[in-house]
Amino acid sequence: MTAGVKFEGSTVPDNQSQSAARLLASGEEEHPGSHAAEVKSTVGEGFDSRDFRNALGTFATGVTIITARGRDGGLYGMTANSFTSVSLTPPLVLWSASLYAQSLPAFQEGSHFVVNILAYDQIHLSNEFARKHDNKFAEIDHIITECGAPVIIGAAAHFECRNEYRHYGGDHIIFIGHVERYAYTNRPTLLFCRGKYMRGEPLLPP
Repeated sequence: MTAGVKFEGSTVPDNQSQSAARLLASGEEEHPGSHAAEVKSTVGEGFDSRDFRNALGTFATGVTIITARGRDGGLYGMTANSFTSVSLTPPLVLWSASLYAQSLPAFQEGSHFVVNILAYDQIHLSNEFARKHDNKFAEIDHIITECGAPVIIGAAAHFECRNEYRHYGGDHIIFIGHVERYAYTNRPTLLFCRGKYMRGEPLLPP
């Protein structure tokens, strides 16, 4: 068995851990950590929500398009990077949407939704579904799943979910879905960090 550094659930070989250590060391020299940055408060009149959003943007996320079929039979979708896993048993995931989103009622009323994990070459789809306009699927390749919600052709992965729970948090509503079916590929995923798109690939060699 290869010797290495033990992380939760996996073992990293020594050569990779040493490479990671060198990367971390060089990064610390060029850019000091947040421990050396100005600490800002969210309490009081001086709170800057735009600056707070910039701080949250330092956390890189995947990019998804959440889709659903509304009660009117129409297809709806929105770009979201708030997707995350919740539980393996039962298989639960969550995402959140603004209370002011134009298509929010379709997701609140629908029995199911699909989380489409975008691939690196689907930036145009992310931008398209982030805009407000009717019939977003008119020129978008997709298939209709058993649950009635669309799957985007070419996505890196997708999860077909039963709309299980909804919770309100501030100016957003949090959707928790029970995954009923899923599929995934090895396509590099699309990432978003610090206001820019990135391509998700391994930092260290295999």
